Amino acid sequence: MTDTIAKLVRDFVANKPDLTVQWVKDRAGDFHPVSWKTLYRDVRAFAAGLHAIGVRRGDHVGIVSDNMPEWLVADLAMQCIGAADVPRGSDSTTMEIEYILEHAECAVSLAENQAQLEKILSVRKSLKKLKTLIIMDPAFQKDSARKDGVGLLTFREVLEKGAEALEREPDFVEQQIEAGKPEELATIIYTSGTTGEPKGVMLSNRNYMHQIRAPHTPLEISSDDIFLSVLPVWHSYERAIEYVAIFAGCSVAYSKLVSQILIEDMAKVRPTIFPSVPRIWEAIKRGILRNIDSEGGLKAALAHFFIVVGAAHAKLRTRFRGLIPRFQRRSGLMEAAVACLPLLLLTPLNLLGQSLVFSKIKHRLGGRFRFGVSGAGALPQHVDEFFAAAGVLLLEGYGLTESAPIISVRDCRRPVPGTVGKPVPEVEVKVLDEQGLELGPGQKGVLYVRGPNVMMGYYKKPELTALTVDREGWLNTGDLVLLTHHQEIRIVGRAKETVVLLGGENVEPSPIEDVIGESDFVEQVMVVGQDQKFLAALVVPNLENVTKYAQSNGVSFSSTSDLLASDPINNLIMDEINQRVSPKRGFKLFERVNKVRLLEHPFERGKEITHTLKLKRDVIGDLYKKEIAELFKERR
Repeated sequence: MTDTIAKLVRDFVANKPDLTVQWVKDRAGDFHPVSWKTLYRDVRAFAAGLHAIGVRRGDHVGIVSDNMPEWLVADLAMQCIGAADVPRGSDSTTMEIEYILEHAECAVSLAENQAQLEKILSVRKSLKKLKTLIIMDPAFQKDSARKDGVGLLTFREVLEKGAEALEREPDFVEQQIEAGKPEELATIIYTSGTTGEPKGVMLSNRNYMHQIRAPHTPLEISSDDIFLSVLPVWHSYERAIEYVAIFAGCSVAYSKLVSQILIEDMAKVRPTIFPSVPRIWEAIKRGILRNIDSEGGLKAALAHFFIVVGAAHAKLRTRFRGLIPRFQRRSGLMEAAVACLPLLLLTPLNLLGQSLVFSKIKHRLGGRFRFGVSGAGALPQHVDEFFAAAGVLLLEGYGLTESAPIISVRDCRRPVPGTVGKPVPEVEVKVLDEQGLELGPGQKGVLYVRGPNVMMGYYKKPELTALTVDREGWLNTGDLVLLTHHQEIRIVGRAKETVVLLGGENVEPSPIEDVIGESDFVEQVMVVGQDQKFLAALVVPNLENVTKYAQSNGVSFSSTSDLLASDPINNLIMDEINQRVSPKRGFKLFERVNKVRLLEHPFERGKEITHTLKLKRDVIGDLYKKEIAELFKERR
């Protein structure tokens, strides 16, 4: 029975050995196909090589690396021998690497290149179990590298060790594959942390086998498709959708989130599928509009006219097809009838716009583009509407690392805008209020999820697991949602604290707020930035200390509001924040607070804060909606 990732690999190679699975870029920037047969040759050798250096079933192996063809080889090799990978990206701090590799008890870890090797070696003394490091970069110079008491191997050397072992025992890997069980651990993915401890999400083969099969119906991926990968492959969203793609027969090409490289690779690869995050879709939209505006004159005016026409046509077509979110039971026949005439009138103009303007956009996407997938953050409505106007199908999905991650995605045949689609097959959802009562369609509450995609738990954190997944298997997503009558999900906010930026980065606000609160000039603070490009903060200053500072530094003011609006005081608070939220304190660049809004009135107990002084984030978000919007308003 094909019930593990490794067995799926084995069966795929047996049935379609010559099918292309990867496109590997050479130094000249050209892409070359890699077949399943060739990939499996390296996977078998690397699996046997890992076993030769002591990796056994149930062991945890670190991978500190971004996208590269060797990542997939290493991952599948570990699955073949029953080991679990513990992946992180190259932007991980030394503190994160130290905590994760030690907490996961990794005796072996892969590192992408010299830079990642240096990070690991800098915390070597804390990594009591670490014995061996494997460098993935083919250009790595082993002879000149530091070793600091660990065994150091290149990726090629592990392949060679494995090839030698397979000469002695040719069926070793296949025997290991057959011994695999669906309940075995496949990976531990640590969620982002700063000064707090990251949480290790344990995902099994059963979790991933569900993810591989469930999205086929809404996405309709086949061997005719090419998937362009730009997101960190260690991230649960990218990893799962890559599994979905390759095991549907789709091939994967790797690019980078550098605009010129991405544009060139789009032209070379001509992808049919492009998964990304909202920030990238927004950047693509902005780039297209910038190109249009640079032409100026009549051309630019016509293009903007056709964008307006396209947006109106897309909305009317959505209504005519009955694809609007329905939170109340009513017939869509009247809406379809009302939309019919204006839709017919706009269709000739829209076809002209598709020919004159939008065909160029599709050409920039490679000319074969079927659809894009947006995940790891909410897709802004204006971005969604722009691509709908251009006739580019964009499917928004939703999930969590704890759900492996896919919970729902829009159906490519009947996409409902303003939602993240229906739950994928075998996934149950329910919406509960604060008292735990189940709510009906159109009522806002917290989304709970149950199914074969729900994690095994947090590694070494049973108490936290019990708080997140109840005894009946329901995962508390912490997200505030509305369900439609057709079970589509609309995300309306977050009940839990994690902030997800537009680029998909997960930020835990509490550690940031804790260090900001160390300042003598700050009384209370709440970090904001959900679905935005950067973080900002609402700050209640310590009025006594701020007033003293103003008087000592010649800052004139006539009232408290006048004082808090002054540039010197705003600069003071920003300086206090920047001193504390810094790389020296273990924070990443995307965790920086870029803007502040100073509030005159403190948060009140029982209103904006609980009786145990915890922030009521959703309440504060509603009360200061206007102020928060001002923080993220783009200056023209």
